[in-house]
Amino acid sequence: MQRFKKARNNGLIGSLSLALLLGAGRAQTPTPVAHLTAEQDHQRLLDLLHITTLRPGKSGSPDKPNAANYDEAKANPFPALPDPLVLSNGKKVTSAKVWWEQRRPEIVEMFDREIYGRVPAHTPKVTWEVTSTKSGVNGDVATTIKSLVGHVDNSSYPLITVDIQMELVTPLAAKGPVPVMMEIGFIGGFPRRPGMPPPPPQVGPTWQQQVLAKGWGYATLSPVSVQADNGAGLTEGIIGLCNKGQPRKLDDWGVLRAWAWGASRALDYFETDKAVDAKQIGIEGHSRYGKASLVAMAYDPRFAIVYVSSSGEGGAKLSRRDWGEVVENLTATGEYHWMAGDFLKYGGSLGWGDLPVDAHELIALCAPRPVFIGGGATNGDGWADARGTFLAEVGAGPVYRLLGKKDLGTTEYPAMQTPLITGDLGFRQHSEGHTPAPNWPTFLEFAGRFMRASGGAPVKGSF
Repeated sequence: MQRFKKARNNGLIGSLSLALLLGAGRAQTPTPVAHLTAEQDHQRLLDLLHITTLRPGKSGSPDKPNAANYDEAKANPFPALPDPLVLSNGKKVTSAKVWWEQRRPEIVEMFDREIYGRVPAHTPKVTWEVTSTKSGVNGDVATTIKSLVGHVDNSSYPLITVDIQMELVTPLAAKGPVPVMMEIGFIGGFPRRPGMPPPPPQVGPTWQQQVLAKGWGYATLSPVSVQADNGAGLTEGIIGLCNKGQPRKLDDWGVLRAWAWGASRALDYFETDKAVDAKQIGIEGHSRYGKASLVAMAYDPRFAIVYVSSSGEGGAKLSRRDWGEVVENLTATGEYHWMAGDFLKYGGSLGWGDLPVDAHELIALCAPRPVFIGGGATNGDGWADARGTFLAEVGAGPVYRLLGKKDLGTTEYPAMQTPLITGDLGFRQHSEGHTPAPNWPTFLEFAGRFMRASGGAPVKGSF
């Protein structure tokens, strides 16, 4: 009888083990990636927010009813900006301690919740691989060129693979670790589609050659290898990997925050490369990548300096300004993916004046580190609102002064081509169009006060 019971129990245990194994097998089968068009995902977010209509964005065509405004007399419907030095309880911030411990976390939380979205508490590990190392020459400087891939651990959801692409170039003759300027952009240059006109001829040294001439290195990070630049890709890339192929929640991170996360993972690599001075890593981006470079600088205190070029709405431009690109452009189907889902309500049920934060506070999050912001002429780069970015820097000035740093030195908008680079905030509007090139020499003059080659530490008191 005992033998029968034992056998029966063994059979029961065996059956349970089989069932558990089968159940475990089913549980381990990943849920397929949810494939939505940008329009479908955009509508899904509107439904979650109970928004039936959005206000249209501005048009770049002057003959359209919703043409972008370029009249300064109409540009400031909400002139009062949130005060970066007033706590949510109404008390004034009067010390660096209160800034760091209370006010700055409040501002970060508002950007997380309402603007750029929250990065998951735990993101996958990135393992960097040097896929090739070769010698090269750029201008008259011999270089070492490393091609790198950051393999993102996808063991939690194997249906999505993320491999971050980056290239690092350092002077071959360097005697020690060098500062590096990293651009969020295109490895090998801007991709030219069939039928596109050829780029204008290069006049003078490229920005990379200018950087090498200072004894620094440079890197290029491919943002689209981190996260696709469209709404249809939100269930893939790093955002999709963290969400296991499913659509975002309303406060989940958007693409700008994902690109900034990728930039931070690149900085992780620099901390392991003996050719690089990881304490002197600058970051630069133009247009939408200018937005991402500023977000990266604001959120990661390891970046030493930033050059933000023509970043426009969602970047260094004040969102309360009616000039060129506006909030509603970012809430439409073509650009909403850059932002948190919750941001859509500011193009529908709420307005610009309801924003709890603005670009001056994003710049303030970079303090006390140096920030240089550039833009072009209204005729050619008006969409990005150079004056609006200047005003945002002015608005960040009080935080820099509180932390013992120098602001722009003026509240008066400077004449075209006038550099403001004597403080820890820098600005220049060049006379050309939507390009970062004309401001590179000025930025490097500004940056030279804070970074130096030959493995030396930054100038004392800079950061």
